[in-house]
Amino acid sequence: MSRINRYILSELIPPLLAGVLLFTALLSFGYFFVSSQWLQGVAPGLVAQWIGYQVPDTLVKVLPMAAVLMTIVAFGRLNTERELVALQSGGIGLGQAGRPVALIGLLLALLSLWLSLWVAPKANVETRSLYWDVMTGSGLSSMAGRTLDLGGGLNVYWAGYDPATRKLQNVRAERWSKDDPKRVELVFAREGTFEDNLLRLTDYQAFTVNYAAAAELAAGAQQKQPDLPQAADPGANLLALRQQAEGVNNQIMSVFPVIALEDDPQKPLELQSGTSRKEALARFADAIGADAEGWDQLTATLNDPQAHATERQDAALTLSRKVALPFGNLVLALAALPFALRFGRSLGVSLGLALLASLAYYLLTALGLTLAGSASGPLALAWPWLGNVAVLLAGLLLLRRT
Repeated sequence: MSRINRYILSELIPPLLAGVLLFTALLSFGYFFVSSQWLQGVAPGLVAQWIGYQVPDTLVKVLPMAAVLMTIVAFGRLNTERELVALQSGGIGLGQAGRPVALIGLLLALLSLWLSLWVAPKANVETRSLYWDVMTGSGLSSMAGRTLDLGGGLNVYWAGYDPATRKLQNVRAERWSKDDPKRVELVFAREGTFEDNLLRLTDYQAFTVNYAAAAELAAGAQQKQPDLPQAADPGANLLALRQQAEGVNNQIMSVFPVIALEDDPQKPLELQSGTSRKEALARFADAIGADAEGWDQLTATLNDPQAHATERQDAALTLSRKVALPFGNLVLALAALPFALRFGRSLGVSLGLALLASLAYYLLTALGLTLAGSASGPLALAWPWLGNVAVLLAGLLLLRRT
């Protein structure tokens, strides 16, 4: 590495680290401030652990802002003090001087990609679990009264939740058949628990219901039954009545092919769910669910032949978004060069420009995600990159005018 590149790197790294610390502290304080009213009496160590779990996801959001600040502060100072002019007079153009920016931007993109796909999803799950199960003690209370899709075709409803015993109250679990959309397994239980991926129900009644057979039974009941022929032998009449009753009974059994009534209220029925308790808290406990899907979950959905087309499309769109945002570090770091040459005269101006550029980038990215929701195919996967493309084009346009 040349002395010039080392010198420019020494100018880039301090504002980068300062930006990361500043923006991470601001965002972490915002999380704490919003939730502080529910954290009274919580040990400071738990609060620090809770904030620490949020750092990976926070870094994914703030690294692009720090990348912009890095470029504007460093190259703004180099331009103000005429050091760039000295470099150009020595035959070193802006493209060569900007190589360290591209290098750091690429490293930030790879770091952010690793955090976004492998670290942040797991940390987000732990964040929600720690908050609801330990810090507030509310547990699954916020999900009472809602029917939740716990994966694996299992939908569960509970009317109440006791945080002291961690027990669900008045539970209904249903699993619809993939082969027959009118056939369902239903379980009604007085109590239950949900730990890890296991739903344990006690004092339960289980039914398998065939709604297609129920419709046939209802249609047959509405038709007038033919009168039985009067035979001279009373036994023949009894036999005809018995045959008719057996026919109705067979129809009822086709509607309810399986009925299980547990005599021992304490003997549990165990149901395996596709979503763990921690993942359910991350997805459903808050109004805005935590980003808990990483590389393993997304690729599993994409490669699952039994997954619905919409599920695969959603997974592909999420993966595209999770790749696009990290590479915003590289795009913003390079696109900030013309801003640095024009406006990077003071730290206050640099900070303001960094915030404005980042805000514009995130707004364009959000617009791209909105447009992706109404598109399909490859076009839908391209829309999450709208912020990257727009900012890069704007940077190139300003660079030509500089």
